[in-house]
Amino acid sequence: MEIKVRKTGDVSILDFSGKLDTGTSAEAESAINVVLEGGCSKVIINLRGIEYVSSSGLRVFLITVKKIATLEGKFIICEPNDVVTEILDISGFSTILDVRKTEAEALSAIQF
Repeated sequence: MEIKVRKTGDVSILDFSGKLDTGTSAEAESAINVVLEGGCSKVIINLRGIEYVSSSGLRVFLITVKKIATLEGKFIICEPNDVVTEILDISGFSTILDVRKTEAEALSAIQF
């Protein structure tokens, strides 16, 4: 898995690519923690490059939602492919997470 972090104003955008599963979830959680510990409470995870998300990956999202809620921040996931969208829907995570189709939509939503 590859993770790239970008800043747009006061928003951190993490671009994930590969698979978010048992083998990579610790790396993803660590990257998110670095951003949060750096004082950013507005986080977008762009899943454009993610092929698959396992239950371990979903756990990372849930932990992130809880952490950002304590910071009174915002957390949005964007650009999931059809497979990841189906995983989010079947697991019920699409009702827990703020999921946007495009990064532009996510940026617009997180600014308010």
